[in-house]
Amino acid sequence: MHHVFMTIAKAMAYLGGLMLVALVFLTCFSVAGRELNSIAHTWIDVGFLPGYAHWLLDLGVGPINGDFELIEAGIAFAIFAFIPLCQITGGHASVEIFTAYLPTRINRFLGAVIEVVFALVLILIAVQLFSGMLSKVRSGQTTLLLEFPVWWAYALSVVGAAITTIVAVYMAVQRVREAMSNEDIIPVSAGAEH
Repeated sequence: MHHVFMTIAKAMAYLGGLMLVALVFLTCFSVAGRELNSIAHTWIDVGFLPGYAHWLLDLGVGPINGDFELIEAGIAFAIFAFIPLCQITGGHASVEIFTAYLPTRINRFLGAVIEVVFALVLILIAVQLFSGMLSKVRSGQTTLLLEFPVWWAYALSVVGAAITTIVAVYMAVQRVREAMSNEDIIPVSAGAEH
């Protein structure tokens, strides 16, 4: 069962990574287009290569329309795409100033409590995102520049939040089982300790 959840978590992380790569390219092309547009207008103003400058502007060289809207929607998905892998590998930052000296049984209990609270918070976030998406569907709200329905971005985030929640609940169940049996079922392997 753990293998299935790990596969899902890794797939989500890859999707999040692909989203971020796409957003980086989008940002680079938009900034480059904005700069080329500015240069072309400067060339026209000073009379340097006016034919080339007009040609560039006629091609539509400039910032990508709605780049901020696309980045906003993509980043929201990417955040939820990375949380499952972080959750299942124990990759969240942990400060163990006091807990490092506690007995293993107490640390397992604290780990279970933290996982349960984290799962509950993620359930709340997913439910609220879903509610927000339904509200945006009903209102018919669209983005300012691209005029795509706002609920599309919410739907993308809801999918990520739902998968994140499923993985978090799975991990909470496993950590509770560990606390009850006082045995490692899934080792905390990649925690970022500070």
